[in-house]
Amino acid sequence: MNEYEKLVIGMNNPRVVIDNVVCGTATIVKVDSSSSKHGALMEVVQVIADLNLSVKKAYFSYDGRWFMDVFHITDRFGRKLTDENVLSCLEQSFDTGNAESRGSHDGPKKLTVLELIGNDRPGLLSEVFAVLADHNCGVVEATVWVRHGRIACCLTVNDALSGESEADAQRLRRVESPLRRVLEGDLDDARCSTAVISPAAIASADRRLHQLLLADRDYERGSPAAASAISISIQSWAERGYSVVSVQCLERPKLLFDVLCALTDMEYVVFHGAVDTAGYSAHQEFYIRHHDGTPIGSEEERQRVVRSLQASIERRASPGTRLELRTPDQPGLLADVTRTLRENGLLVTRAEVSTKGDEVSNVFYVTGASGKPVEPEAIEAVGRWIGVDRLMVKEGEEEVQRRRLKSAGGVEAEGGVGIGLGYLGNFVRRNLYHLGLINSFT
Repeated sequence: MNEYEKLVIGMNNPRVVIDNVVCGTATIVKVDSSSSKHGALMEVVQVIADLNLSVKKAYFSYDGRWFMDVFHITDRFGRKLTDENVLSCLEQSFDTGNAESRGSHDGPKKLTVLELIGNDRPGLLSEVFAVLADHNCGVVEATVWVRHGRIACCLTVNDALSGESEADAQRLRRVESPLRRVLEGDLDDARCSTAVISPAAIASADRRLHQLLLADRDYERGSPAAASAISISIQSWAERGYSVVSVQCLERPKLLFDVLCALTDMEYVVFHGAVDTAGYSAHQEFYIRHHDGTPIGSEEERQRVVRSLQASIERRASPGTRLELRTPDQPGLLADVTRTLRENGLLVTRAEVSTKGDEVSNVFYVTGASGKPVEPEAIEAVGRWIGVDRLMVKEGEEEVQRRRLKSAGGVEAEGGVGIGLGYLGNFVRRNLYHLGLINSFT
């Protein structure tokens, strides 16, 4: 870069203020920048999600040239941030000069990301990991979501399958071909696909899975809104040219990230908004437009946005019991673990795998056959093979959400689910006024 380019980047870098004094229950993080880049809010929230931090309150405003975001953040235990390493990482990650290094993998090994999407069936994940083990592709990280009979995976493997040389290209074809056959099974399904990309090409595995499932139109196969514990409304504020999106549901980690993924990937611009949580309930509001400055223009489009937002919230809410396994890394480990789950009649509904040094952390959400609750005997059998000292069994997210919903008496907040536009406008404007952002509405 020449000196002018460096100056422009420096001028547009976000300015970050972290305050641990003003609020007694959360750390306040304020980010503002003169940037017209689409998805700037998404990038900020992604940093928070990547650090496994929780957003308790948030206010944001954007006028097309300048944005200001304010977040009340806690750690995953609901405490203020006191770890200097986390605070330093949080501040440095908002620096656009370090954006390329976020999520990068340490170490000299060359890494490749495999993207898979296809029809799910019992034992499919075991077959995928077996193929990778047979081709000596060690899995460094893996994120797997299963939804409505479809499976989407982002797998980072420690091999140079870049295709830059003829030998790489041939080996790449030798891995892709059996993976595709495994995904298709006995069906010649054009919706099954594999892709090999560079890790630098994706911001995060979760973000990419949202994009894959949105492109797969999973929102068309979702549960009806009436059967969901999620309330989504979209109203028009015609005199200001906004569509106002209101989301109410149970609070959970990465909720704001998941909602913003849907809005951003559907090419909407969030101009103003606010987030508020109370107990187990979360309330989010967004004032949005298309890139050309127009609001949502039809009932059909409105319904598509509602279904897409509902899908983005539900994708991470996996049914089943949570199994956590921490063990030293070894070749073929995931193939052996998933084979053991399959042999004991357990179906994987979601998986997260990460490697740090020589230790692997595996998290699997599993159910019994046909989605039934897991039998204790199956868990005991898995524990005997893995080692009871390495296996932790926890309550699944669906059961946690069901208990929270019962405790909260449903998702209705004070005033009911059907919140009017007057309340929405007052809620957002009240918060933005205290931040000195009200001029953005004028």
